[in-house]
Amino acid sequence: MKKVGFIGLGIMGKPMAKNLLKGGVELVVNDLNTEAVEELTQLGAVSGTYTEIGSQCDVVILIVPNGSISQQILFDEGGIAETIKPGAIVCDMSSVTPVESRTCAEKLAEKQVKFIDAPVSGGEPGAINGTLAIMCGGEQDVFDAMQPYFDIMGSTSTLIGDVGSGSVTKLVNQAIVNNTIAVVSEAFVLGTKAGTDPVKVYQAIRGGLAGSAVLDAKIPMIVERNFKPGGKIAINHKDIKNVVNTAHALDVPIPYTAQLYEILQTLKIHGHMNDDHGGIVQYFEKLADVEVKKGE
Repeated sequence: MKKVGFIGLGIMGKPMAKNLLKGGVELVVNDLNTEAVEELTQLGAVSGTYTEIGSQCDVVILIVPNGSISQQILFDEGGIAETIKPGAIVCDMSSVTPVESRTCAEKLAEKQVKFIDAPVSGGEPGAINGTLAIMCGGEQDVFDAMQPYFDIMGSTSTLIGDVGSGSVTKLVNQAIVNNTIAVVSEAFVLGTKAGTDPVKVYQAIRGGLAGSAVLDAKIPMIVERNFKPGGKIAINHKDIKNVVNTAHALDVPIPYTAQLYEILQTLKIHGHMNDDHGGIVQYFEKLADVEVKKGE
């Protein structure tokens, strides 16, 4: 495997980078959080500037909060594109819009650099365990070249289609996940307000048609009042805004997701942006004046 530049050592990126190191990949890392960089260098990575990463690495992986940051890292003065070599690959694993992915691909193509968008699903546990689902948009040969790295970071990786297809798939994923959390939250607030034990309700329904990965991931956290983020509401707020904007640009009505965005806006106003997205339940709890939690 080739030397890899890895930019973005947040909740998702840091464990993903650690897994690459464990898998024997030579990494040059960069993040605004110097403590995160130091942690990775102690494990064997090397710290580098954007231009150093561009000149030294044949593969550059980004996982940052949004598409505008991806473009700044790549194309601003002192960015990756100033020094990156023809034939290199840039893989953006951030959650961005398909338009942003295509813009990056077009600009990099002028330098004979390949691009693939490869956002992920699975949250912090998936990043730590190397079991992420990776959704890719790009050319087959680029996907094949990235496959050894994807195999370390995830349990599945799928080439959906051309550049931007991975980003579209991530938007679909986020609409489903966040709407499901909202519906689960609303239903469990109803059950709790009616006097039932939410733990027993969960145990009763999880094996039936209402069972889901979302139910299993979030209800145990909710009843423990554990909103430590694996996926912050802030990130999902941004993703759902991207869903709404993309859908509107395509003339696709999305009434459920539009309402969900307003729910997330309300949670933002009330200071919950750094909570896990299981904290969506707090919107419905406030309406009904009840908390979904374990009995004493």
